[in-house]
Amino acid sequence: MFQACIGRPVLSARICGICVRVLCASVPLWLLFLSPIPAQTPDPAKTIAELERELAAHIRLLSDWGGLTRYGSENTELGPPAPGVDRVVFLGDEITEMWGGGKSKFFPGKPFLNRGISHQTTPQMLVRFRQDVISLKPKVVVIQAGSSDLAGYAGPATEGTISENFMSMTELAKAHGIQVVLASLTPVCNCFKNLTERRPPGKIMGLNGWLKGYAIRSGSVYLDYYSALADGRAMKKDLTVDGLIPNDAGYERMAPLAEQAIAQALGKK
Repeated sequence: MFQACIGRPVLSARICGICVRVLCASVPLWLLFLSPIPAQTPDPAKTIAELERELAAHIRLLSDWGGLTRYGSENTELGPPAPGVDRVVFLGDEITEMWGGGKSKFFPGKPFLNRGISHQTTPQMLVRFRQDVISLKPKVVVIQAGSSDLAGYAGPATEGTISENFMSMTELAKAHGIQVVLASLTPVCNCFKNLTERRPPGKIMGLNGWLKGYAIRSGSVYLDYYSALADGRAMKKDLTVDGLIPNDAGYERMAPLAEQAIAQALGKK
């Protein structure tokens, strides 16, 4: 495939770009570390783990764009909630998926289901919304999304396209008697690497403003994670593991806010 790009200038740059991406994807991860590492580079083990997560996300994007296989079998085995049980589904990206991975567990003893997938965008969540939310028959869905859209993980996105996906998910939930909690985008910081280039603080705040207003207009509940984690316009360094994902202390700040929002949503019935 790569040879097709050599000596044929008439081929489009796009095709050559695909060749390069395929070639790079076939290179073992350890080759990425043959070049000298800058003095300020984070722990290599963490960097490797991060690259492996990125690679896994791109493989999933090609083989299962909507992420339907991630929780498909688990959902089938779960069954409907018992009578009187207020099941809650947390739908989101890596900020949701990583919740419970450390010492701060994911709402132990509560009928709350984690349906986060790293690097997922709102259109991808919309694809799996029936499988991972509606079919599980929850009383409430907590939608945490938008950050991966801004980062461009599934292609270019605008506030308009992101907001339309939030509206579609909200309307689907309400059509099936599910109350909606719309979580704010969380802040990011350049504490460990540059994250604001792909997730500009101004765009995060702008989308949060829209989410807060839409929650009022749609009869949903707005869940403000942002204020609890931010120092000005940036994530507090002592509340994050990498500038994006909260650490145990960060999740401990988020948990009571989520529970309050869920209680408020259940009170809307």
